[in-house]
Amino acid sequence: MTTTSSISPQGAQPVPNTSETGAAQGDDHSHIAPGEIAVGVIIGRASEYFDFFVYGIASVLVFPAVFFPFEQRLEGTLFAFVIFSFAFIARPFGTVISMVIQRRFGREAKLTLALFVLGTSTAGIAFLPGYASMGFTSIVLLSVFRFAQGLALGGSWDGLPSLLALNAPANRRGWYAMLGQLGAPIGFFVASALFAYLYSSLPIEDFLDWGWRYTFYVAFAINVVALFARLRLVATEEYSRLLEERELQPTSVVELTRSQGANLLIGAFAALASYALFHLITVFPLSWITLYSDQSITEFLVVQMIGAVLCAGGIVASGVIADRVGRRRTLGGLAAMIAVFSGFAPTLLDGGRVGQDIFILLGFVLLGLSYGQAAGAVTANFEAKYRYTGAALTADLAWLVGAAFAPLVALGLSAHFGLAYVSVYLLSGAACTLAALGLNRALERD
Repeated sequence: MTTTSSISPQGAQPVPNTSETGAAQGDDHSHIAPGEIAVGVIIGRASEYFDFFVYGIASVLVFPAVFFPFEQRLEGTLFAFVIFSFAFIARPFGTVISMVIQRRFGREAKLTLALFVLGTSTAGIAFLPGYASMGFTSIVLLSVFRFAQGLALGGSWDGLPSLLALNAPANRRGWYAMLGQLGAPIGFFVASALFAYLYSSLPIEDFLDWGWRYTFYVAFAINVVALFARLRLVATEEYSRLLEERELQPTSVVELTRSQGANLLIGAFAALASYALFHLITVFPLSWITLYSDQSITEFLVVQMIGAVLCAGGIVASGVIADRVGRRRTLGGLAAMIAVFSGFAPTLLDGGRVGQDIFILLGFVLLGLSYGQAAGAVTANFEAKYRYTGAALTADLAWLVGAAFAPLVALGLSAHFGLAYVSVYLLSGAACTLAALGLNRALERD
Protein backbone atom coordinates (compact mmCIF):
# COMPACT_ATOMS: atom_id res chain seq x y z
CA MET A 1 0.00 0.00 0.00
CA THR A 2 1.29 3.49 -0.85
CA THR A 3 2.51 5.55 2.06
CA THR A 4 0.10 8.39 2.60
CA SER A 5 -0.11 11.71 4.35
CA SER A 6 -2.00 12.56 7.49
CA ILE A 7 -4.70 15.17 7.16
CA SER A 8 -4.96 17.16 10.34
CA PRO A 9 -6.95 20.16 11.50
CA GLN A 10 -5.68 23.58 10.52
CA GLY A 11 -2.70 24.43 12.63
CA ALA A 12 -2.53 20.99 14.29
CA GLN A 13 0.22 18.43 14.00
CA PRO A 14 -0.37 15.36 11.83
CA VAL A 15 -2.13 12.62 13.76
CA PRO A 16 -1.28 9.05 12.78
CA ASN A 17 -4.25 6.84 12.05
CA THR A 18 -4.38 3.50 13.77
CA SER A 19 -6.37 0.29 13.41
CA GLU A 20 -9.63 1.92 12.32
CA THR A 21 -8.07 3.54 9.27
CA GLY A 22 -6.02 0.54 8.35
CA ALA A 23 -3.47 2.83 6.70
CA ALA A 24 0.05 3.76 7.62
CA GLN A 25 0.85 7.43 7.54
CA GLY A 26 3.96 9.08 6.27
CA ASP A 27 5.21 12.61 5.87
CA ASP A 28 2.57 15.31 5.63
CA HIS A 29 2.33 16.82 2.17
CA SER A 30 -1.28 17.92 2.19
CA HIS A 31 -2.86 21.07 3.51
CA ILE A 32 -6.45 19.74 3.40
CA ALA A 33 -8.12 19.64 6.80
CA PRO A 34 -10.82 17.13 7.81
CA GLY A 35 -13.15 20.06 8.35
CA GLU A 36 -12.73 21.00 4.69
CA ILE A 37 -13.75 17.49 3.64
CA ALA A 38 -16.66 17.65 6.09
CA VAL A 39 -18.06 20.71 4.30
CA GLY A 40 -18.32 18.67 1.10
CA VAL A 41 -19.97 15.83 2.98
CA ILE A 42 -22.54 18.11 4.64
CA ILE A 43 -23.38 19.81 1.33
CA GLY A 44 -23.97 16.46 -0.34
CA ARG A 45 -25.98 14.99 2.51
CA ALA A 46 -28.16 18.08 3.04
CA SER A 47 -29.14 18.22 -0.63
CA GLU A 48 -29.84 14.49 -0.68
CA TYR A 49 -32.04 14.61 2.43
CA PHE A 50 -33.88 17.69 1.24
CA ASP A 51 -34.78 15.85 -1.95
CA PHE A 52 -35.99 12.78 -0.07
CA PHE A 53 -38.05 14.77 2.42
CA VAL A 54 -39.64 16.89 -0.29
CA TYR A 55 -40.81 13.66 -1.90
CA GLY A 56 -41.79 12.12 1.46
CA ILE A 57 -43.90 15.07 2.56
CA ALA A 58 -45.48 15.31 -0.90
CA SER A 59 -46.38 11.62 -0.61
CA VAL A 60 -48.65 12.59 2.29
CA LEU A 61 -49.96 16.04 1.39
CA VAL A 62 -50.06 15.93 -2.41
CA PHE A 63 -49.75 12.62 -4.22
CA PRO A 64 -52.86 10.87 -2.80
CA ALA A 65 -55.06 13.62 -4.26
CA VAL A 66 -53.08 14.32 -7.44
CA PHE A 67 -52.12 10.82 -8.57
CA PHE A 68 -54.55 8.55 -6.69
CA PRO A 69 -57.85 10.47 -6.60
CA PHE A 70 -59.74 7.26 -7.40
CA GLU A 71 -58.81 5.79 -3.99
CA GLN A 72 -59.74 6.68 -0.42
CA ARG A 73 -57.20 8.91 1.31
CA LEU A 74 -55.64 6.04 3.29
CA GLU A 75 -55.20 3.78 0.28
CA GLY A 76 -53.91 6.68 -1.80
CA THR A 77 -51.29 7.45 0.83
CA LEU A 78 -50.24 3.80 1.00
CA PHE A 79 -49.84 3.71 -2.79
CA ALA A 80 -47.75 6.90 -2.60
CA PHE A 81 -45.55 5.26 0.05
CA VAL A 82 -45.02 2.27 -2.24
CA ILE A 83 -43.61 4.58 -4.91
CA PHE A 84 -41.65 6.41 -2.18
CA SER A 85 -39.75 3.16 -1.54
CA PHE A 86 -38.67 2.80 -5.18
CA ALA A 87 -35.72 5.18 -4.76
CA PHE A 88 -34.35 3.10 -1.87
CA ILE A 89 -34.72 -0.05 -3.93
CA ALA A 90 -32.90 1.60 -6.83
CA ARG A 91 -29.95 2.97 -4.83
CA PRO A 92 -27.91 -0.25 -4.61
CA PHE A 93 -28.35 -0.76 -8.35
CA GLY A 94 -27.25 2.82 -8.93
CA THR A 95 -24.14 2.22 -6.85
CA VAL A 96 -23.25 -0.98 -8.71
CA ILE A 97 -23.74 0.65 -12.13
CA SER A 98 -21.83 3.76 -11.14
CA MET A 99 -18.84 1.76 -9.91
CA VAL A 100 -18.57 0.17 -13.36
CA ILE A 101 -18.81 3.59 -15.00
CA GLN A 102 -16.15 5.04 -12.70
CA ARG A 103 -13.72 2.21 -13.37
CA ARG A 104 -14.12 2.68 -17.11
CA PHE A 105 -14.62 6.44 -17.56
CA GLY A 106 -13.55 8.07 -14.29
CA ARG A 107 -15.11 9.71 -11.24
CA GLU A 108 -16.00 12.94 -13.05
CA ALA A 109 -18.00 11.12 -15.73
CA LYS A 110 -19.86 9.15 -13.09
CA LEU A 111 -20.85 12.22 -11.07
CA THR A 112 -21.80 14.15 -14.21
CA LEU A 113 -24.14 11.35 -15.29
CA ALA A 114 -25.62 11.20 -11.79
CA LEU A 115 -26.21 14.96 -11.90
CA PHE A 116 -27.98 14.70 -15.24
CA VAL A 117 -30.23 11.81 -14.17
CA LEU A 118 -31.08 13.39 -10.81
CA GLY A 119 -31.87 16.75 -12.36
CA THR A 120 -33.98 15.22 -15.11
CA SER A 121 -36.02 13.02 -12.78
CA THR A 122 -36.64 15.74 -10.18
CA ALA A 123 -37.64 18.25 -12.84
CA GLY A 124 -39.81 15.57 -14.42
CA ILE A 125 -41.79 15.20 -11.19
CA ALA A 126 -42.15 18.98 -10.91
CA PHE A 127 -43.76 19.20 -14.35
CA LEU A 128 -45.65 15.90 -14.27
CA PRO A 129 -49.42 16.25 -14.89
CA GLY A 130 -51.71 14.46 -12.45
CA TYR A 131 -54.08 11.55 -12.90
CA ALA A 132 -56.88 13.84 -14.06
CA SER A 133 -54.85 14.77 -17.15
CA MET A 134 -52.90 11.62 -18.00
CA GLY A 135 -54.63 8.80 -16.17
CA PHE A 136 -52.55 5.79 -15.18
CA THR A 137 -49.64 7.03 -17.31
CA SER A 138 -48.99 9.72 -14.70
CA ILE A 139 -48.52 7.05 -12.03
CA VAL A 140 -46.14 5.08 -14.25
CA LEU A 141 -44.06 8.19 -14.96
CA LEU A 142 -43.99 9.14 -11.28
CA SER A 143 -42.67 5.65 -10.50
CA VAL A 144 -40.03 5.90 -13.23
CA PHE A 145 -38.84 9.30 -12.07
CA ARG A 146 -38.70 8.12 -8.46
CA PHE A 147 -36.67 5.04 -9.41
CA ALA A 148 -34.35 7.25 -11.47
CA GLN A 149 -33.80 9.49 -8.44
CA GLY A 150 -32.60 6.46 -6.51
CA LEU A 151 -30.26 5.39 -9.32
CA ALA A 152 -28.79 8.89 -9.45
CA LEU A 153 -28.30 9.13 -5.69
CA GLY A 154 -26.59 5.74 -5.68
CA GLY A 155 -24.34 7.02 -8.45
CA SER A 156 -23.52 10.25 -6.62
CA TRP A 157 -21.26 8.49 -4.09
CA ASP A 158 -18.05 10.54 -4.07
CA GLY A 159 -16.04 8.81 -1.35
CA LEU A 160 -15.78 11.93 0.80
CA PRO A 161 -17.37 10.32 3.91
CA SER A 162 -14.81 7.50 3.75
CA LEU A 163 -11.98 9.97 3.18
CA LEU A 164 -13.15 11.95 6.19
CA ALA A 165 -13.31 8.81 8.36
CA LEU A 166 -9.84 7.71 7.31
CA ASN A 167 -8.20 11.07 7.99
CA ALA A 168 -9.97 12.25 11.14
CA PRO A 169 -7.72 12.50 14.20
CA ALA A 170 -7.79 9.27 16.19
CA ASN A 171 -9.35 10.91 19.24
CA ARG A 172 -11.98 12.84 17.24
CA ARG A 173 -13.47 10.19 14.98
CA GLY A 174 -16.88 10.36 16.63
CA TRP A 175 -16.94 14.13 16.17
CA TYR A 176 -16.05 14.01 12.49
CA ALA A 177 -18.40 11.07 11.89
CA MET A 178 -21.36 13.13 13.05
CA LEU A 179 -20.63 16.15 10.84
CA GLY A 180 -22.00 14.58 7.67
CA GLN A 181 -25.11 13.44 9.53
CA LEU A 182 -26.09 17.07 10.12
CA GLY A 183 -27.35 17.06 6.55
CA ALA A 184 -30.43 15.11 7.65
CA PRO A 185 -31.99 17.68 10.04
CA ILE A 186 -30.90 20.52 7.75
CA GLY A 187 -32.61 18.94 4.75
CA PHE A 188 -35.74 18.07 6.74
CA PHE A 189 -36.01 21.53 8.30
CA VAL A 190 -35.83 23.31 4.95
CA ALA A 191 -38.26 20.90 3.28
CA SER A 192 -40.78 21.19 6.13
CA ALA A 193 -40.48 24.99 6.21
CA LEU A 194 -41.10 25.23 2.47
CA PHE A 195 -44.16 22.99 2.62
CA ALA A 196 -45.50 24.75 5.73
CA TYR A 197 -45.25 28.12 3.99
CA LEU A 198 -46.91 26.98 0.76
CA TYR A 199 -49.60 24.93 2.52
CA SER A 200 -50.58 27.83 4.79
CA SER A 201 -50.33 30.56 2.15
CA LEU A 202 -52.31 29.03 -0.70
CA PRO A 203 -55.88 27.80 -1.05
CA ILE A 204 -55.84 24.00 -1.05
CA GLU A 205 -56.91 23.93 -4.72
CA ASP A 206 -53.93 26.07 -5.77
CA PHE A 207 -51.56 24.12 -3.53
CA LEU A 208 -52.59 20.81 -5.14
CA ASP A 209 -52.64 22.30 -8.63
CA TRP A 210 -49.29 24.12 -8.79
CA GLY A 211 -48.05 25.18 -5.35
CA TRP A 212 -46.42 21.87 -4.43
CA ARG A 213 -44.39 21.90 -7.63
CA TYR A 214 -42.23 24.75 -6.34
CA THR A 215 -40.71 22.39 -3.75
CA PHE A 216 -39.42 20.18 -6.56
CA TYR A 217 -38.10 23.20 -8.47
CA VAL A 218 -36.11 24.08 -5.36
CA ALA A 219 -34.98 20.45 -4.97
CA PHE A 220 -33.80 20.48 -8.57
CA ALA A 221 -31.80 23.67 -8.05
CA ILE A 222 -30.25 22.56 -4.75
CA ASN A 223 -29.26 19.12 -6.03
CA VAL A 224 -27.69 20.47 -9.20
CA VAL A 225 -25.69 23.12 -7.35
CA ALA A 226 -24.62 20.69 -4.60
CA LEU A 227 -23.57 17.97 -7.03
CA PHE A 228 -21.61 20.49 -9.09
CA ALA A 229 -19.87 21.68 -5.91
CA ARG A 230 -18.92 18.12 -4.96
CA LEU A 231 -17.83 17.38 -8.53
CA ARG A 232 -15.47 20.35 -8.53
CA LEU A 233 -14.13 19.28 -5.15
CA VAL A 234 -13.35 15.64 -5.90
CA ALA A 235 -12.08 16.47 -9.40
CA THR A 236 -9.20 18.54 -8.05
CA GLU A 237 -5.76 16.99 -8.29
CA GLU A 238 -5.20 17.13 -4.53
CA TYR A 239 -8.41 15.28 -3.65
CA SER A 240 -7.96 12.78 -6.45
CA ARG A 241 -4.48 11.99 -5.15
CA LEU A 242 -5.77 11.57 -1.59
CA LEU A 243 -8.55 9.24 -2.74
CA GLU A 244 -6.06 7.14 -4.68
CA GLU A 245 -3.54 7.05 -1.82
CA ARG A 246 -6.23 5.83 0.55
CA GLU A 247 -7.23 3.18 -2.00
CA LEU A 248 -10.70 4.73 -2.18
CA GLN A 249 -11.37 3.34 -5.62
CA PRO A 250 -14.26 1.19 -6.91
CA THR A 251 -13.92 -2.57 -6.80
CA SER A 252 -15.95 -5.38 -8.29
CA VAL A 253 -19.21 -5.85 -6.40
CA VAL A 254 -19.02 -9.60 -6.98
CA GLU A 255 -15.55 -9.69 -5.45
CA LEU A 256 -16.66 -7.43 -2.61
CA THR A 257 -19.65 -9.62 -1.79
CA ARG A 258 -17.58 -12.77 -1.89
CA SER A 259 -14.80 -11.36 0.30
CA GLN A 260 -16.69 -8.95 2.58
CA GLY A 261 -20.27 -10.24 2.56
CA ALA A 262 -20.45 -10.54 6.34
CA ASN A 263 -19.36 -6.93 6.79
CA LEU A 264 -22.01 -5.78 4.32
CA LEU A 265 -24.77 -7.51 6.26
CA ILE A 266 -23.53 -6.36 9.66
CA GLY A 267 -23.22 -2.79 8.39
CA ALA A 268 -26.73 -2.85 6.95
CA PHE A 269 -28.30 -3.97 10.23
CA ALA A 270 -26.01 -2.21 12.73
CA ALA A 271 -27.83 1.11 12.31
CA LEU A 272 -31.30 -0.32 11.75
CA ALA A 273 -32.74 1.23 14.93
CA SER A 274 -31.75 4.71 13.75
CA TYR A 275 -33.03 4.23 10.22
CA ALA A 276 -36.33 2.73 11.39
CA LEU A 277 -36.86 5.64 13.81
CA PHE A 278 -35.89 8.08 11.05
CA HIS A 279 -39.08 7.82 9.01
CA LEU A 280 -41.30 6.87 11.94
CA ILE A 281 -40.95 10.40 13.35
CA THR A 282 -40.81 12.30 10.04
CA VAL A 283 -43.01 10.94 7.24
CA PHE A 284 -45.23 8.44 9.08
CA PRO A 285 -46.59 10.74 11.84
CA LEU A 286 -47.44 13.38 9.25
CA SER A 287 -49.59 10.79 7.46
CA TRP A 288 -51.21 9.73 10.74
CA ILE A 289 -51.99 13.32 11.71
CA THR A 290 -53.40 14.03 8.26
CA LEU A 291 -55.69 11.01 8.35
CA TYR A 292 -56.70 10.63 11.99
CA SER A 293 -56.15 13.92 13.83
CA ASP A 294 -57.67 17.38 13.75
CA GLN A 295 -54.31 19.01 14.43
CA SER A 296 -53.31 21.68 11.91
CA ILE A 297 -50.92 20.39 9.25
CA THR A 298 -48.95 23.63 9.28
CA GLU A 299 -48.63 23.62 13.07
CA PHE A 300 -47.52 20.00 13.03
CA LEU A 301 -44.86 20.78 10.43
CA VAL A 302 -43.62 23.57 12.71
CA VAL A 303 -43.37 21.08 15.59
CA GLN A 304 -41.34 18.79 13.35
CA MET A 305 -39.09 21.70 12.42
CA ILE A 306 -38.43 22.26 16.13
CA GLY A 307 -37.71 18.55 16.36
CA ALA A 308 -35.18 18.88 13.53
CA VAL A 309 -33.33 21.54 15.55
CA LEU A 310 -33.27 19.20 18.55
CA CYS A 311 -32.08 16.42 16.27
CA ALA A 312 -29.17 18.56 15.10
CA GLY A 313 -28.24 19.21 18.73
CA GLY A 314 -28.39 15.49 19.43
CA ILE A 315 -26.12 14.77 16.48
CA VAL A 316 -23.52 17.23 17.76
CA ALA A 317 -23.77 15.73 21.26
CA SER A 318 -23.29 12.24 19.82
CA GLY A 319 -19.86 13.24 18.55
CA VAL A 320 -18.75 14.24 22.05
CA ILE A 321 -20.26 11.13 23.64
CA ALA A 322 -18.82 8.75 21.05
CA ASP A 323 -15.30 10.11 21.47
CA ARG A 324 -15.56 9.41 25.18
CA VAL A 325 -17.25 6.01 25.29
CA GLY A 326 -16.80 4.69 21.74
CA ARG A 327 -18.94 4.87 18.61
CA ARG A 328 -20.29 1.34 18.71
CA ARG A 329 -21.08 1.50 22.41
CA THR A 330 -22.94 4.75 21.76
CA LEU A 331 -24.90 3.16 18.93
CA GLY A 332 -25.77 0.15 21.08
CA GLY A 333 -26.83 2.24 24.07
CA LEU A 334 -29.09 4.40 21.93
CA ALA A 335 -30.62 1.29 20.33
CA ALA A 336 -31.61 0.16 23.83
CA MET A 337 -33.14 3.58 24.52
CA ILE A 338 -35.06 3.44 21.23
CA ALA A 339 -36.40 0.04 22.29
CA VAL A 340 -37.72 1.61 25.50
CA PHE A 341 -39.15 4.54 23.55
CA SER A 342 -41.00 2.15 21.25
CA GLY A 343 -43.09 0.96 24.19
CA PHE A 344 -44.53 4.47 24.68
CA ALA A 345 -45.15 5.16 20.97
CA PRO A 346 -48.82 4.01 20.84
CA THR A 347 -49.80 5.92 23.98
CA LEU A 348 -48.16 9.12 22.79
CA LEU A 349 -49.48 8.95 19.22
CA ASP A 350 -52.98 8.31 20.57
CA GLY A 351 -52.63 10.95 23.28
CA GLY A 352 -53.95 13.96 21.42
CA ARG A 353 -51.89 16.94 20.40
CA VAL A 354 -49.73 16.98 23.52
CA GLY A 355 -48.88 13.29 23.27
CA GLN A 356 -48.17 13.55 19.55
CA ASP A 357 -45.88 16.51 20.04
CA ILE A 358 -43.98 14.72 22.82
CA PHE A 359 -43.59 11.69 20.54
CA ILE A 360 -42.12 13.89 17.81
CA LEU A 361 -39.78 15.95 19.97
CA LEU A 362 -38.49 13.08 22.09
CA GLY A 363 -38.13 10.92 18.99
CA PHE A 364 -36.04 13.56 17.26
CA VAL A 365 -33.71 13.83 20.26
CA LEU A 366 -33.15 10.06 20.25
CA LEU A 367 -32.73 10.12 16.49
CA GLY A 368 -30.03 12.77 16.69
CA LEU A 369 -28.08 10.93 19.37
CA SER A 370 -28.22 7.61 17.52
CA TYR A 371 -28.12 8.75 13.91
CA GLY A 372 -25.08 10.91 14.59
CA GLN A 373 -22.97 7.74 14.78
CA ALA A 374 -24.99 5.51 12.47
CA ALA A 375 -22.89 6.09 9.35
CA GLY A 376 -19.81 3.97 9.05
CA ALA A 377 -19.93 2.53 12.56
CA VAL A 378 -18.60 -0.79 11.27
CA THR A 379 -17.25 0.12 7.82
CA ALA A 380 -13.76 0.17 9.31
CA ASN A 381 -14.04 -3.64 9.15
CA PHE A 382 -13.63 -3.50 5.38
CA GLU A 383 -10.19 -4.13 3.96
CA ALA A 384 -8.72 -0.96 2.50
CA LYS A 385 -9.27 -1.92 -1.14
CA TYR A 386 -12.98 -2.63 -0.51
CA ARG A 387 -13.82 0.33 1.69
CA TYR A 388 -14.92 2.75 -1.07
CA THR A 389 -17.48 0.41 -2.59
CA GLY A 390 -18.27 -1.28 0.72
CA ALA A 391 -19.17 1.98 2.47
CA ALA A 392 -21.49 2.97 -0.38
CA LEU A 393 -23.31 -0.36 -0.53
CA THR A 394 -23.56 -0.59 3.26
CA ALA A 395 -25.34 2.77 3.37
CA ASP A 396 -27.64 1.75 0.50
CA LEU A 397 -28.59 -1.52 2.18
CA ALA A 398 -29.11 0.16 5.55
CA TRP A 399 -31.56 2.62 3.99
CA LEU A 400 -33.29 -0.17 2.08
CA VAL A 401 -33.71 -2.44 5.10
CA GLY A 402 -34.38 0.23 7.71
CA ALA A 403 -36.20 3.12 6.05
CA ALA A 404 -37.54 2.28 2.60
CA PHE A 405 -40.74 0.63 3.78
CA ALA A 406 -41.04 2.21 7.25
CA PRO A 407 -43.84 4.70 6.41
CA LEU A 408 -45.73 2.10 4.36
CA VAL A 409 -45.51 -0.65 6.97
CA ALA A 410 -46.17 1.63 9.94
CA LEU A 411 -49.22 3.31 8.39
CA GLY A 412 -50.62 0.09 6.95
CA LEU A 413 -50.30 -1.87 10.18
CA SER A 414 -51.45 0.91 12.49
CA ALA A 415 -54.45 1.82 10.32
CA HIS A 416 -55.68 -1.76 10.10
CA PHE A 417 -54.50 -3.33 13.35
CA GLY A 418 -53.67 -0.53 15.77
CA LEU A 419 -50.77 1.67 16.82
CA ALA A 420 -49.21 -1.13 18.86
CA TYR A 421 -47.63 -2.39 15.64
CA VAL A 422 -45.56 0.79 15.42
CA SER A 423 -43.95 -0.35 18.67
CA VAL A 424 -43.29 -3.80 17.26
CA TYR A 425 -41.71 -2.36 14.13
CA LEU A 426 -39.45 0.02 16.04
CA LEU A 427 -38.56 -2.61 18.63
CA SER A 428 -37.52 -5.04 15.89
CA GLY A 429 -35.16 -2.41 14.49
CA ALA A 430 -33.53 -1.90 17.88
CA ALA A 431 -33.16 -5.66 18.34
CA CYS A 432 -31.50 -6.01 14.94
CA THR A 433 -29.03 -3.24 15.78
CA LEU A 434 -28.04 -4.87 19.07
CA ALA A 435 -27.72 -8.27 17.39
CA ALA A 436 -25.56 -6.89 14.57
CA LEU A 437 -23.27 -5.03 16.96
CA GLY A 438 -22.95 -8.16 19.09
CA LEU A 439 -22.09 -10.27 16.04
CA ASN A 440 -19.57 -7.68 14.93
CA ARG A 441 -17.88 -7.77 18.33
CA ALA A 442 -17.75 -11.58 18.21
CA LEU A 443 -16.18 -11.57 14.74
CA GLU A 444 -13.59 -9.04 15.84
CA ARG A 445 -12.54 -11.36 18.68
CA ASP A 446 -12.15 -14.17 16.18
